[in-house]
Amino acid sequence: MIGRVVLKAMEHADQVIVCDDGSTDLTGQIASRLGAEVLRHQRNLGYGAAIQTLFGRAREVGADILVTLDGDGQHEPDEIEEVIKPIVDEVADVVIGSRFCASHPASAMPWYRRVGIRFITKLTNNGAKKAVQDAQSGFRAYNRKALENLVLLEKGMGVSAEILIDARKQGFRVCEVSASCSYDNGTKTSKHNPVKHGFNVVGSITKLVIEEKPLKLLGLPGILLLAIGTVFGVWTLQIYGTQHYIVTNIALAALGFVMIGFFALSTAITLYAISRLAARQRNNH
Repeated sequence: MIGRVVLKAMEHADQVIVCDDGSTDLTGQIASRLGAEVLRHQRNLGYGAAIQTLFGRAREVGADILVTLDGDGQHEPDEIEEVIKPIVDEVADVVIGSRFCASHPASAMPWYRRVGIRFITKLTNNGAKKAVQDAQSGFRAYNRKALENLVLLEKGMGVSAEILIDARKQGFRVCEVSASCSYDNGTKTSKHNPVKHGFNVVGSITKLVIEEKPLKLLGLPGILLLAIGTVFGVWTLQIYGTQHYIVTNIALAALGFVMIGFFALSTAITLYAISRLAARQRNNH
C-alpha cells in the first residue's frame, strides 16, 4: 500500500518524505526505491513522534507547505490539491481533510470509530469559537508559518489534538475541506486496540486542556476542595471541643480534602506561571 501512496503523492508534491516508525516489513525499502526520502526510527516511537520527525525535516528543507497523510492507503493522495487550496489562497494556515464534511466518508467508517472520533473532537474543541468536525484526521496541510511555530510534544495519537489546541492558542486560521477515507483496503481494523487507543487520546487531550486552562480546571476545584476540607476541620474541632475526642473519619476527610485541594491549587498556579512564561518567550521570539 505504501508504494501506491508514494507514487500518487509524487504527482502532487515536490518532495515525498516517509517516516518509517520502526516497522518490521519492507515499508522503508519500498518507499526509498520509489524515490521517497525515508526517515527511519530504530524502534516504534508512536504517531506523534513520526509527525515530529516529519515537521523537523520539512523545516530543514524550507518547505512552503507540508501535507501529512497516512501511509496505509486510507487517504487519497489525489485530494492533496484540494487540501492545500485554502493555504494557496491564503485563507488558512492549517487545513484538515475532514471525513465528516460529507456524508459518504462518515457513513463508510466503522460505527465505533465514528463515535470515538466525534467524542474526541468534542473534547478538542473545548468551547473554541470555531469548532472543527474531525480532530483526528491525519490528512492535513500546514503553511510555513504554522510549520515553524507549532510546538509538538505528544508522542502518541494525542498529537492530532495537540496541534489544533496549539494552533488555536497561537491564533492560526484552521479550516476543513471534505476528504474521503477508505476502509476497504485492509485497514478496517486498526492494529491498535480501539478502547486503549481511545483512552490514551482522551488522556492526552485532558492533559492538554488542563495545561491550557489550569486556573479554571485545577485552581477552582482546588479552592473548592480546600473549603470542604476546612469545613470538615472545623467540624472536627467542634466535636473535640464539646466531647473531648476526635472522630477519625471526619478528621481524615478534612486532611484528605485539604491535601488534594492544596496539591491541585499549587499545580494550577505552577502550570499557569509556566504557560505565561512560554507565551512571553514565544512573543519575544
